[in-house]
Amino acid sequence: MARLLKRGLEEEGHAVDVGVDGPEGLWLATENSYAAIVLDVMLPGFDGFELCRKLRAAGDWTPVLMLTARDAVDDRVRGLDAGADDYLVKPFSLLELGARLRALARRDDRARPAVLSEGDLRLDPATKRAWRGAAELALSPKEFVLLELFLRHPGAVLTRSQILEAAWDFAYDGTSNVVDQYVTYLRRKIDVPFGRHDIETVRGMGYRLRPADQA
Repeated sequence: MARLLKRGLEEEGHAVDVGVDGPEGLWLATENSYAAIVLDVMLPGFDGFELCRKLRAAGDWTPVLMLTARDAVDDRVRGLDAGADDYLVKPFSLLELGARLRALARRDDRARPAVLSEGDLRLDPATKRAWRGAAELALSPKEFVLLELFLRHPGAVLTRSQILEAAWDFAYDGTSNVVDQYVTYLRRKIDVPFGRHDIETVRGMGYRLRPADQA
């Protein structure tokens, strides 16, 4: 199931790490910054309830979505009492999982509007659609994630390492060259056809999306 979920979420453009047991999951969650954690109750080592309690006790408030085959009310209550933010009973659809993860990711302290926009660029994370003005953009999943990252941080310089961490998974063994390639791909779709230069190279540092008031 973990392999299927990883593949499904990656096809939507997410970067996904997988921990195969409680201790590994705890290590990944404490060593990395995630937008959300999908946590199965039935884990070797120690179960999902215990893992969630350990995270909360350590002051980690990353949104947690718990998965279980159990549908008893007391199990749902136990998961929420352990600090989980939401609960999904197996079997479930990837569409529902994706929707719940997007809802959880919007609950943190940063502004996460339903539709992201900067100037005439707009992006809808739920429908996986993006526009420049009235023109809809045909983006690959990775290009979509990259544009979403820029739109969530307009004006901020994003280093190649930050982009790799956000758009590729923890185990990715490539180099920063892949970031340069995908920024070029994205520019060819959102800038070049419109005579724009909104994705800027900050020499020696990385890239930034120029805010609308500076365009």
